[in-house]
Amino acid sequence: MVVNLLSHKTQSRQEASENLKNLEDMCKSCSPITPVQCISLCKFYKLKNELRNLRNILDNPVYATDFFNVLKNQTRFQVFQMILNGKCSLIKIQQELKNTTVAYSQYSISADYIQPLITMGLVTESLGKYNATLFGVCINNLLDGFYDFIQKLPAQSEGYEEALLILLLLGPKSRQEIQQVISPIIISRILKRLTTSNLINSPSDRNYIFFYRSKRDPTLEKLTEPELKVYQAIPNQGAGVDKLAKLVGLSQRRTYNHIRHLKGKKLVFTRNIPLTYSLTPDGQKLAIILQNLLQKIDETRGFTEDMAQQNTRVYSTASYITEV
Repeated sequence: MVVNLLSHKTQSRQEASENLKNLEDMCKSCSPITPVQCISLCKFYKLKNELRNLRNILDNPVYATDFFNVLKNQTRFQVFQMILNGKCSLIKIQQELKNTTVAYSQYSISADYIQPLITMGLVTESLGKYNATLFGVCINNLLDGFYDFIQKLPAQSEGYEEALLILLLLGPKSRQEIQQVISPIIISRILKRLTTSNLINSPSDRNYIFFYRSKRDPTLEKLTEPELKVYQAIPNQGAGVDKLAKLVGLSQRRTYNHIRHLKGKKLVFTRNIPLTYSLTPDGQKLAIILQNLLQKIDETRGFTEDMAQQNTRVYSTASYITEV
């Protein structure tokens, strides 16, 4: 029951709240011999204490941005995985890093790699040992494949790349739609960075204006041979002037002149088609991971708010908690 409070198996925030209420009811009926016994043995007490600390951490308005920046570091990610595998001392982490990558000082490991994980509520320290929090374990369940994309994202950013990838999960977006999420001042840089990293597709056709054939019968108009050739070359899905010029073997200038005459005879009409950006297969995988992580953060924040509103006893025993 304790694990299910935050795990991906929990179907909803309501279900998690019901689990918490059940544990609280059991806590009320418990009679520990001493408060020390409650604090030292009760897993529910430890969970409540973790959630109280987590609530303060999640209150940070830029927590999600800081969270992604902490994970977007290969060495820090490796340290997190080491801690997840079991309680680790600083010396043990230093030795494992030395065996796999390069040698780091204990001060560097603590300050640059472990402390940010603690700040995000993913890791805790006790008696010189580091271990993952319940929240950290749940987050790790959603990180499958994330390590492969770390180098494709900027190590330190304001979170615009992540926000854009999640936005494109809803479908291709035009530059105007993207500007509602990202400032026009930096949008070109963000799009170029993600395109270069092969996370999004840039528009293959750079035309804004597409030409289409109307339903008007062309036999009602007197067309020159070049005009008829241009008219017949227009595909059903429309085309830009550069594509039409290649199809008919004329220059773009002459092709556009013929189209202008066809428009005057109401045989052709135009549509302004905005350029759109979409996710590549890799971008799709990463965007799903990012979205799931954000959802877990929001769910946990809501759950800690529910818990803060409940006034319960702090003593309990471990006798009724069998799941870890």
